[in-house]
Amino acid sequence: MYEFKSAFVTGSTGLLGNNLVRLLLEKGIRVKALARSAEKARTQFAGLKVEIVIGDMNNVDAFRQHLKDVDVLFHTAAFFRDSYKGGKHWDELYQINVVGTQKLLEAAREAGIRRVVHTSSVAVLTGPKGSLINETMDRNIEEADDYYKSKILSENTVRDFMRANPDMHITFVLPGWMFGPGDIGPTSSGQLVQDFLQRKLPGIPPGSFSVVDARDVAFAEFQAARIGRSGERYLAAGRNMNMRQLAEKLSEVSGQQGPTRSIPYAIIYTIALLSEVYALVTHKPILISLGSIKILKSEEGRTSFDPAKSRQELGLEFRPVEETLRDVLQDLGTRGISPLPA
Repeated sequence: MYEFKSAFVTGSTGLLGNNLVRLLLEKGIRVKALARSAEKARTQFAGLKVEIVIGDMNNVDAFRQHLKDVDVLFHTAAFFRDSYKGGKHWDELYQINVVGTQKLLEAAREAGIRRVVHTSSVAVLTGPKGSLINETMDRNIEEADDYYKSKILSENTVRDFMRANPDMHITFVLPGWMFGPGDIGPTSSGQLVQDFLQRKLPGIPPGSFSVVDARDVAFAEFQAARIGRSGERYLAAGRNMNMRQLAEKLSEVSGQQGPTRSIPYAIIYTIALLSEVYALVTHKPILISLGSIKILKSEEGRTSFDPAKSRQELGLEFRPVEETLRDVLQDLGTRGISPLPA
């Protein structure tokens, strides 16, 4: 077991990052938190004793000096909003998720860090429809969309770095679709909850996904740093669900009736196409994009992930989805975005 006293967290104000920072602070660990926005970081970490480092994964050199005197690097930062924003964003995906990761690892090693937890994604895995997918079931990069491709290449970059630097201890944590408090971005999950509460959802789309609490993923990352085996992947994907099941859970915890009408793929594609045009004109985020619909269709029936390894080696368990959603609603109410739940 590796006990550590200090950590550097990239993507600290994000959904996973902020929950990881909070967990580390609870464990008595000194935290340096990388954030692009000082204002966002002050809002996210108000009242917490954390060292905020202003920087961007597009320019690792600008913050590399802050990697000194750190025991563990937790790399949670990633560009992932291409399917959320609509349009194509390959240059950003590659520069941040692949090139940025390479430069970060080089800077960390130069600063003396030898232990890293890299946040990967279930996007790097796949399997036959209806199968239980585990950490060994690699996705063919030729069949991946741009975001999935960037996560595969990012993992490859980390493994190449490990081969060139065998003194590095690096573990991989693979989250599913994360929900949780502190989602001030918001991510697609946070936006979905807000749209549900504001009755903006036109109906229930098809598709399935794996839902996980960001706090459970944060625990997996903490444990991976302490007791994870170097070079190993650890799934933190949560529970397999479809949108109707999720909508029913949201109705249950919010007391608000959600949509009941199913929307077929043909209609969803039309909505996504119009949304893409809207995003192009307004530069605002959208609920449904062509990229997200393609993912939904291709991944339907391929979102059941085997938690056995993470349970056995990291002691990871998943809290009930209802608890996660209640805490999301509580957080939105506290921040004045929606009424506090009864």
